[in-house]
Amino acid sequence: MARLAAAAFSVWGAIVTLKAVYDLFIGEPEANLYAPRKWEFVSQEAWLRYGGFELAYGLALLALSWFVLKYSRFLPEVVQRPRQEPEFKLFD
Repeated sequence: MARLAAAAFSVWGAIVTLKAVYDLFIGEPEANLYAPRKWEFVSQEAWLRYGGFELAYGLALLALSWFVLKYSRFLPEVVQRPRQEPEFKLFD
């Protein structure tokens, strides 16, 4: 179960990190397409702050997936528990 969580965190973290790198170096806000002048509605400073937050979030998810994967090595693969008999029998 922990490995599944680590895989989900790493996939989502990779997607967010790649999108952040795109936003920081290539992308621009959609408002620039419809504004009379570029960077009128969303300033470039605000866009870079958003891209930085997005990058930090993606890297945090990748770090979290790495820590979960490292922690999962301490957990057993399967937990075996003895079967308990019910307190009452329905059709006796």
